[in-house]
Amino acid sequence: MKRRDFLSRSALATAGTMLIPNFLKAFERQHLNTLGLNNKKLVIIQLSGGNDGLNTIIPFRNDIYYKVRPKLAIESQYVLQVSDELGFNPALTGMKQLYDDGLLTILNSVGYPNPDRSHFRSMDIWQTASGSDEFLSTGWIGRYLDSACGGYCNQPYKAIEVDDTLSLAMKGDRLKGLAVSNPQKLYQLTHNRLITDINSAQHTEADHEQVSYLYKTLGETVSSAAYIYDKSKIYKTKAFYPPTELGRKLKTIAELIVSGIETNIFYVSISGFDTHINQKLRQGQLLKQYSEAMSTFIQDMKQNNQLNETLVMTFSEFGRRVAQNGSGGTDHGTANNVFLIGGKLKKPGFFNESPNLQNLDEGDLKYQIDFRSIYATLLKDWLKVDDKMILSNLIGHLDLV
Repeated sequence: MKRRDFLSRSALATAGTMLIPNFLKAFERQHLNTLGLNNKKLVIIQLSGGNDGLNTIIPFRNDIYYKVRPKLAIESQYVLQVSDELGFNPALTGMKQLYDDGLLTILNSVGYPNPDRSHFRSMDIWQTASGSDEFLSTGWIGRYLDSACGGYCNQPYKAIEVDDTLSLAMKGDRLKGLAVSNPQKLYQLTHNRLITDINSAQHTEADHEQVSYLYKTLGETVSSAAYIYDKSKIYKTKAFYPPTELGRKLKTIAELIVSGIETNIFYVSISGFDTHINQKLRQGQLLKQYSEAMSTFIQDMKQNNQLNETLVMTFSEFGRRVAQNGSGGTDHGTANNVFLIGGKLKKPGFFNESPNLQNLDEGDLKYQIDFRSIYATLLKDWLKVDDKMILSNLIGHLDLV
């Protein structure tokens, strides 16, 4: 038996037998074979702050772009050109290579009707998959967990956010994902003397309903923390990830995926894209960090034969206005790019036409693709679940994966 296989089986044994209160073990056994989830991995990257899409994928043949951004536009000689009209920001050399390798689909002008320019409200809309006139308390990934095996899987590690806190996207009505910044630290936190004593105490189904729920949640968290920590020890990547926030987070995800963790969705966010002032330098730095980390992650997946099982989606809560402002930056806008990266894309390259700068909505881009149609497609065609149980507003599907 190989070391990786031995450690993997040991991890399952530890997580499955030692750390769950007794009255929950029977409950988990009852639903053990009803997971209904496949082995596909979806990695979601959130660029928080509203990334400027027009200076990410650049319409370098468009005179309007240069006219309204006299100091902010990227000069055409520096654009990493990939078509007659569009090219990458010069900081995105790694992403251009993924494009050249047929591993990247770019969806232009993604948004929703009646867009909201508030960071918080627009992020809520993206994370809950609501309309701009709806206010939902559950996220679309949380509802994905709720829908799987009727909400009785008791495995928060099915969706992991690599962070210290959990986004609204990961919170369902009955189930939530798990926030894990460092598997070892989470394990130590959930296995101190107090937590161990509480978790190992005998409880009965006669306990008050709310008390039972708290014990159940504690048991699930302790069990998942042990499972993730054991998995994190199985494989250590030899790839050199950049020493950035995103690089460290993607390194953690890569090691867990290659170790065989039974997690379907990973969620990562990086901040700093709210570039009202001196945008060109700051956005270039952020895009370079994103491109380098993403390039390393995809190569790591490819070398470990995980690329065809892994799909990455990158989004931001909105784009920026088409014209620059008076401070060398851009203000909050509407539609933006979405990136899909993986080995099983049906239409690599540009999925749809470039943004129309002649037909704006009071200075903002009009959306061409509703973001909820992307979610519906990923749920139905990638994760193989019933998207109608998760999304209240079905907009349709796209031929993406």
